[in-house]
Amino acid sequence: MLLMSSEAATLPDETNRISLNGPTMGSHWYVTYFDGPADSDPLLAALQAAVDAVDDQMSLWKPDSALNRLNSAPVGEWMPVPPQMFTVLDSALQVGRASGGAFDIAVGDLVSAWGFGPEPSNPSRIEALLRGSKPKPAHSVLELDPKTRSARKLAPARFDLGGIAKGFGTDELVRTAARFGVKALTCGIDGDLRCVGTRPDGQPWPVGIEVPDYDSRGIHSVVELEDCAIATSGDYRHWVDIQGQRFSHTMSARVGGPVSGALCSVTVLAETCMMADAWATVFLVLGEEAGRTLAKAKGIKAMFLTRQ
Repeated sequence: MLLMSSEAATLPDETNRISLNGPTMGSHWYVTYFDGPADSDPLLAALQAAVDAVDDQMSLWKPDSALNRLNSAPVGEWMPVPPQMFTVLDSALQVGRASGGAFDIAVGDLVSAWGFGPEPSNPSRIEALLRGSKPKPAHSVLELDPKTRSARKLAPARFDLGGIAKGFGTDELVRTAARFGVKALTCGIDGDLRCVGTRPDGQPWPVGIEVPDYDSRGIHSVVELEDCAIATSGDYRHWVDIQGQRFSHTMSARVGGPVSGALCSVTVLAETCMMADAWATVFLVLGEEAGRTLAKAKGIKAMFLTRQ
């Protein structure tokens, strides 16, 4: 995952530094800036409202979320979708096609069966999913209509936006702060982070990339960013223990379960956190060799860490 920039290096003019944070999506969000509104309370409220809106729309944990309404909608029935979620769904399908199905939001059943949703892990459900035929990828079973901003399922499917929603939420933090006149900041949610502008001394924002270790937190390396988003997907922060074996939260529709192998962390740079988040998931699902090949073909900057 990524560490807040203040943990990666000492920032200048600490007396002028303003840090805001709050809960979201089972984790927390934060925004750090040095030049902005004198009264930060309205900005804090707006930032919390922005991530709350994303969570309300795209959470598997909230029964009345727009995502869960789509999941429970009958096959073939058009359902209106909120603008933000429509953007995320459209982007998810684009990355799904571009990655040959490695990024697939139609893994909601897998997410729930393995215990990464509201329900605990269900071994019998896992076995049934493994024995059954592989589901069709989301980009072949979900249709979007941009004119009416609606969506419909072409086949039974349960969608999960865990591989892209936090990135989008981070981008929403940037857009919200900009409305309040904040021109330079660093912000993030969990393993997704975005840097805008520079620090007060004109230097880039330092971002620490964690050592992929289950039991401790340390910095593997530091990158300095300006007007750039960065996201890390890994197997070492969110996992379940089943009969003494750890299983990652990242699902591969191709294998019908959690990703596994030597590759344990992928960090991606992109213009938006939504895209960095999605492509980091793609490469973790593909594995080191195929992931590196696709990253090179797409011109995507990525760092792959393997567990020796």
